[in-house]
Amino acid sequence: MKNTSESGTASTVLGYPRIGPNRELKRATESFWAGRIDASALHEVAAGLRRDSWTGLRDAGLGQVPGNTFSFYDHVLDTALAVGAVPARFADVRDPLERLFAMARGRPGAPACEMTKWFDTNYHYLVPEVGPRTRLAPGSRKALEEFREAQRCGVLTRPVLVGPVTLLLLSKPAEDAPEGFRPLDLLGPLVEVYRDLLTELADAGVDWVQLDEPAFAADRTAEEIAALRKAYDRLASAPRRPRILVASYFGELGPALPALASTAVEGLALDLVAGKADLDGIESVEGIERKVVLAGVVDGRNVWRTDLDAALATAYGLVGVAGRVEVSTSCSLLHVPYDLAAETALPADVVDMLAFARQKVDEVVLLGRALHEGRAAVAAELDAAKAVHEQVAATSRRDETVRTRLADLGADHYRRSAGDVRAEVQRDALDLPEVPTTTIGSFPQTSQIRTDRAAHRGGEITDDEYVARMRREIERVVRLQEKIGLDVLVHGEPERNDMVQYFAENLDGFATTEFGWVQSYGSRCVRPPILHSEVSRPAPITLEWARYAQSLSSSYVKGMLTGPVTILAWSFVRDDQPLGDTARQVGLALRDEVVDLEAAGIRIIQVDEPALRELLPLHERDRQAYLDWAVDSFRMSVGGVADTTQIHTHLCYSEFGEVVGAIDGLDADVTTVEAARSRMEVLGDLGPGVPRGLGPGVYDVHSPEVPDTDELAGQLTEALRHIGSERLWANPDCGLKTRGEPETVEALTNLVTAARRVRETAQTTG
Repeated sequence: MKNTSESGTASTVLGYPRIGPNRELKRATESFWAGRIDASALHEVAAGLRRDSWTGLRDAGLGQVPGNTFSFYDHVLDTALAVGAVPARFADVRDPLERLFAMARGRPGAPACEMTKWFDTNYHYLVPEVGPRTRLAPGSRKALEEFREAQRCGVLTRPVLVGPVTLLLLSKPAEDAPEGFRPLDLLGPLVEVYRDLLTELADAGVDWVQLDEPAFAADRTAEEIAALRKAYDRLASAPRRPRILVASYFGELGPALPALASTAVEGLALDLVAGKADLDGIESVEGIERKVVLAGVVDGRNVWRTDLDAALATAYGLVGVAGRVEVSTSCSLLHVPYDLAAETALPADVVDMLAFARQKVDEVVLLGRALHEGRAAVAAELDAAKAVHEQVAATSRRDETVRTRLADLGADHYRRSAGDVRAEVQRDALDLPEVPTTTIGSFPQTSQIRTDRAAHRGGEITDDEYVARMRREIERVVRLQEKIGLDVLVHGEPERNDMVQYFAENLDGFATTEFGWVQSYGSRCVRPPILHSEVSRPAPITLEWARYAQSLSSSYVKGMLTGPVTILAWSFVRDDQPLGDTARQVGLALRDEVVDLEAAGIRIIQVDEPALRELLPLHERDRQAYLDWAVDSFRMSVGGVADTTQIHTHLCYSEFGEVVGAIDGLDADVTTVEAARSRMEVLGDLGPGVPRGLGPGVYDVHSPEVPDTDELAGQLTEALRHIGSERLWANPDCGLKTRGEPETVEALTNLVTAARRVRETAQTTG
């Protein structure tokens, strides 16, 4: 692979964060949406972020810098636009930026594209929609334009695109597609579009292009693997093209590895962290001896320092097997924060464990030098890193009190009475109407709420004053919900910065960052906590807020918690013990909170698990073990309450059909799910599989469009085809934290009206 750094080291990364070290892109994008800045100002911010990334990676010593990894919203959406995969409802939007945001966020009469999780990460991508009528053709020239832009900055980049087979495997049939159509049916014409794109890039002087095929880190059929080989045989035969690097990540390629090695592509990038099994027998893979192989030995998905000597040994194992070996990250660094140096408040012993994106680049560069210049050339740096690694490994992270409590718990701690028994008890105890209305938890967070939280954190207001301000906001939100007419209320969560970070800040075993932002989707950024040691709850977390909110109303106010699987999924989790052991520790800490809430008179408690599907292993062979501990940890958290206490859970933006058995296994009394963007498609999977209460989200909170009463009533009526009215709940599909209050009030008012209409119809026809 062509080197462009002065040192000539053979190293690269598969991608880099794009939101800006201080979330500059988020702020600019949201200002653009709000009309505070124009498109030229937004593009100016974006150009500055791209320039800083390219030049920063070059100056750090990378042998090659990835390009086209910037996105205003989502890289899968960008690739769909590059090949002309635009749903018909957006075909009349001519402005490229307007079209991109319309597809991502929706517009009047045109709902946004469906959004779901990017494999087993907390990143969300926009699902492409294709059908026989999709006019595939070169569209957006973003990859070409950014390559030229980088050239003007003095950097020769390697453009990155989602590969054609993965793009189709992640797509869904368009609304007008005939029955039996599969997106993969379009592989032939799509590959021809990619050939055209490759020719354009070659003509512009592109040396290497990276095509990402992570879909093949999951179980794939022989037909799909054959399609992969056919696609890259065809792409490699293009008369004018850059050299092609096919990258896969999040696991081993398995049978897809020899398929790709047999083609004439020049390079393969292997995830040798999650997919180290690809090394078994790799020397016998025909064609590997002609490839440049990127050894992905620096983990792109976590924040732990790399064991550099172990990583180097792994990379050395490919020397003499591949045509050339270079060092890389296991996947894009999109999934980790920018720079550990920005953190000034983390404990020193925790800092010693960590490496963010900038530090991982340094690790890659150092390993590249060691691989090609010999360990002696960088012995001092490697020995220093080894000393820190050994010091961290020697530090005890055990808490015997937590381990003893877990060991002493028997099977009864995971069980409640049968679901039908609980349902009957709760009908009498709670006396809720049919099709009760509620929300998922959070209400819009105003700038004043954020200002108050920051002032309290900075010591500018006292604890008492902070509590008084939050209580005023809680009372306002409770009164607002009563006015709207919701049946089950929430306190609105004004005191919470994030549904996971808030709990991490109040549990032992976690550290939280100041600037560790990571993109979740679009302009939505999160700061994943760092779970480094044993987890326990030193004191109640939500109890006083929930008790106060319930004291304000005769309606039920839900207690709101985040579940153990989601806390793990949206944190950077210690890797020195099985994940299931850590999950059970979190479940035990939450159990204490649930028991306290019930004792305080909270009769409905919601324990959210939106990440249940997210952590599902990509290979079938690994799934049952995961589902066992995921279900166990949830049932641990709620297993201590009486039958009269109704347990809710919430899931969103996932292929629920793949985990429907586990959703049933959670044994929640009510399960609320995202269903608006998929227009109730999910109910075909969930309806029969969840025999208790079910609330399909009928209001897409990630779109600025406010649904009217007829639309919401139609969604609920469609839901009644799958769920009896005695089980159906009416709710949005997610929390309302990111929405504005006027649109929230309008949407919830329409929701209540629609639910009453459907309730009356069901009673009349029943």
